[in-house]
Amino acid sequence: MYTVRPPFFLKWIYPKLLWSRPSSEKIVYLTFDDGPIPNVTEFVLNTLKNFKIKATFFCIGDNIEKYPAIFARLKQDGHAIGNHTFNHLKGWKTKDETYLENFWKCQELTGTHLFRPPYGRIKKSQINKLVNGSRLKLESGLDPENRKLQIVMWDVLSGDFDQRISGEQCYQNVVKNVRNGSIIVFHDSLKAWDRLAYALPKTIEFLLNEGYRFEVL
Repeated sequence: MYTVRPPFFLKWIYPKLLWSRPSSEKIVYLTFDDGPIPNVTEFVLNTLKNFKIKATFFCIGDNIEKYPAIFARLKQDGHAIGNHTFNHLKGWKTKDETYLENFWKCQELTGTHLFRPPYGRIKKSQINKLVNGSRLKLESGLDPENRKLQIVMWDVLSGDFDQRISGEQCYQNVVKNVRNGSIIVFHDSLKAWDRLAYALPKTIEFLLNEGYRFEVL
């Protein structure tokens, strides 16, 4: 069972991962996992465009290869791109060698310094091998200051993937837990579609009315 806010012990175990960006300003970071896919990702992009805001998309490599035009639009619209492995692997149940190969397969398509482990499940050994690897500097094409891999978690989970809850509950999960610097997770996936379609525009409208500013990671 997931929790909207991550358990304290996970932050204690993984203190070097990015859980939020504490700020005195009303800034939040919208993130989307599991795309790009037709219809759902396009709905998200249209919604963000209507509100004139940017977000960060943690993309699955297999979906990038299947839907290159949607991935191209993500970049053309000015959103940030993150690596979410090629096949959405759960790190706790995957051998390190297999996990890292899957990361690099996606990295060849994304060329990013941002990575979110699927399910938020990653071993310390996998973190160490990813963060200490040198290939990112060779492949990313980023400016020198952005070449260090940043593993991104979250501090507000919408729960849109949970088919047992309503879109309203998904919305409430976010607005009741958001704070300055929050990293908020939605999913541009078929599984999340019903709740996402309801909760995303309502959430953005609420946060804008509360004076929040949206930035990319």
